[in-house]
Amino acid sequence: MAEMSYRTALITGASSGLGRGLALWFARRGVKVYAAARRRENLEALANEARAAGAHIEPVELDVADEEATLTRIRELDAACGGLDLIIANAGFGQESSGKRINWETVKKTIDVNVTGAAATLCAVLPQMVERKRGHIVGVASLAAWRGLKRQAAYSASKAFLSTFMESLRVDLKTTGVRVTCIYPGFVKSEMTAQNKSMPFLLETEEAVELMGKAILRGEAEYAFPWQTASLMSLMKVMPNVLFDTAMRKLR
Repeated sequence: MAEMSYRTALITGASSGLGRGLALWFARRGVKVYAAARRRENLEALANEARAAGAHIEPVELDVADEEATLTRIRELDAACGGLDLIIANAGFGQESSGKRINWETVKKTIDVNVTGAAATLCAVLPQMVERKRGHIVGVASLAAWRGLKRQAAYSASKAFLSTFMESLRVDLKTTGVRVTCIYPGFVKSEMTAQNKSMPFLLETEEAVELMGKAILRGEAEYAFPWQTASLMSLMKVMPNVLFDTAMRKLR
């Protein structure tokens, strides 16, 4: 599959981790990147780093959990730049949500960011992309979407929503000229995963960004990595519930 080219891109969750890495990765390849996140100071530092390398990153202070503000701001950017070519819904929130001590505030925040915020990001200018017959939307899900993992009820469910949402959009948009990609990372070093005690096949942020960036350029429909974790989760997807439940109970 031939690699695609972009003039402009919007990436959410760009103040740290994968979002920050992706913003720099695309900016260094000549894309004007609108880097969106809540922490303005982090975005300014990111823009300065890009500028020093001769690249262009525009900070966009945005909280995707506020869906109305998200819709409005992305539509403004789309109009101002002559049309966004690439939108990556990367912003995410993850915190333990064990059924034994469920906390509604955690569940709600997970839904607000990972479900409502991601959907608003992807839908904001999708009609305009369809009208222009070009564009590429990318949802960053997780391998945790493939089964309901232990103590991850809200997170696994939120990423499962994004996975199914992206699949339906991909089918609907097949002949429109708008590409759809869903990415399923495993464990990657970041602020969000720092709380995890066990992370098999952990990837450095830079390595994960390189894999994701290349998959996006290729226009992959789905991309799961690293292969070791993806293979394990593929087996778990088809595992009978009695075996899966037993495996989860034994998991530390």
